[in-house]
Amino acid sequence: MKKELTWRHTQRACYMGYITQAIIVNLPALLFVTFQTHYDISLTQLSLLVVLLFVVQIAVDMVSAPFVDRIGYRIYSLGSFLLSTLGLVLMSVLPMVMENTYAALLIAITVASAGSGMLEVIISPINDSLPRPEAGPGAMSLLHSFYCWGVVAVVLLSTVYFSLFGTENWMYLPLLWALIPLIGLLAFFKVPLYPLVKEGKAMPFWQLLRTPMFWSLFLFMICAGASEQAMSQWASLFAETGLGVSKSMGDLMGPCAFAVCMGTARVLFGVYIKWPVHRPLVVCGVMCIFCYLLVILSPWPVLSLIGCALCGFSVGVMWPGTYSLASSRMPLGGTAMYALLAMGGDIGCSLGPAAVGAVTDWVMANPQWMALLGQSGEAVMKIGFAFAIVFPLCLAAGVTLFSRRHTQGSKHLSA
Repeated sequence: MKKELTWRHTQRACYMGYITQAIIVNLPALLFVTFQTHYDISLTQLSLLVVLLFVVQIAVDMVSAPFVDRIGYRIYSLGSFLLSTLGLVLMSVLPMVMENTYAALLIAITVASAGSGMLEVIISPINDSLPRPEAGPGAMSLLHSFYCWGVVAVVLLSTVYFSLFGTENWMYLPLLWALIPLIGLLAFFKVPLYPLVKEGKAMPFWQLLRTPMFWSLFLFMICAGASEQAMSQWASLFAETGLGVSKSMGDLMGPCAFAVCMGTARVLFGVYIKWPVHRPLVVCGVMCIFCYLLVILSPWPVLSLIGCALCGFSVGVMWPGTYSLASSRMPLGGTAMYALLAMGGDIGCSLGPAAVGAVTDWVMANPQWMALLGQSGEAVMKIGFAFAIVFPLCLAAGVTLFSRRHTQGSKHLSA
């Protein structure tokens, strides 16, 4: 007898979506040293690949917002997994067949990033629409934890792959990771999908843009993305400069530890903690500030690195928590609201690391500052992190004011 598919199968397929996004966002960075060594690609060109990844995702978020409901969840989700699979396949194949390797990587990452951006738009509203016996935003936090476990898997399994087969065989690694979105693609052909808002009831796109409450939530998403990535993107380099460890060990002690702590926070809040939806955001914002201060003020590099990891725990609920806050305060926002909030998060993901890098570069270009800091790369990066405190500070203060002003219609975050 054929087993009937239920919302639980849809939920598992959604988990595949966030694992796929983790692969696309993090795998290229693990291959940067290989690209530089084997294909003589400069650091500036590699940095542009990272910028391209987020720019494409932001563009997809923006373009999708007015149209995703018209396209339909099924077609849009299938397209997102198809582009994600194709992008990873092209990352393996194109550098082997095109004379201009860098152009090949640009094409592959553009395609993969488009798929990742579409996943970011569609997976959260699909997950939010599922008819669970016990509704609650905690499911959103649990869903987003799979991005963290995807990051851990990409770092650990890719490191194992390189140790077994060598970096010269890197081109087969993206093909192996492409199996994940391929499985997601096959799943979304069959799993049941449910409307987030009844047909004709969703807030029109332009009305959404004219709503002050939405822009508050949009600002929170910028702060959430910036708070997360300002530390995450620089954690590996910070580990290398502060502790003098290798690149592989820096990845394990930096981004991997950060992702483990972030995923743990999302699971804990998703399963055990029963708080009003705004409270975890305020608590995590304050905790994030203390983690940044621990990184900045600690006289011992190891303690600073622990602060980096704990920062992952503090930012864990910021992104899914803001989604849940938006869902509870603007239940008729529809999929367009999620698309625009995802765009805000991606803007923050670009803004946070850029701010840390810009401040660090400014300090390094100032002889007086460098003399004061003793020419220490670790100390210079701490100045950049000090500037980034503005993001969790704005989030904690903003959500506090928001919750006092909008007290009606609250849900509880089992996240």
